[in-house]
Amino acid sequence: MCAESEITNYRSRLSGPLADRIDMHVTLSPVPLVALDANDSAEASGVIRRRVETARENQRQRYASVERVACNAHAVGGWLLARGRIDAGARRLLVTAAESLNLSARAYHRVLRLARTIADLGESDVTTETHVAEALRFRPRISGQRSD
Repeated sequence: MCAESEITNYRSRLSGPLADRIDMHVTLSPVPLVALDANDSAEASGVIRRRVETARENQRQRYASVERVACNAHAVGGWLLARGRIDAGARRLLVTAAESLNLSARAYHRVLRLARTIADLGESDVTTETHVAEALRFRPRISGQRSD
């Protein structure tokens, strides 16, 4: 019920460095009441759970030789850049986005980690441009602030 200017003002109080430590920013809209009664063909939670468990197991195997790392969230950005199987298109998009969105090194690596997780959930061995584009959609939207 807030005006757009009120929302923008409120969001501006959240510093870029703090917001940048949150991997995914998602805006949710209220579900229309008629949609609550719809017979939706959404993916069953059991299927989603199995896909997440498979992705987590693949991550554990990927980082088995890396001390204190068992998932993408804990991986060092440099390790992912060197060994994360990122295709050329994904690298180009990541660099272009980092420049145009003024991303810090921390934000750059957070996008890369999230893209790798999205690839894992899609059972892809390679992080592609599509995965990076999806990860970028979850970046915070804070006007006039550098994303550190």
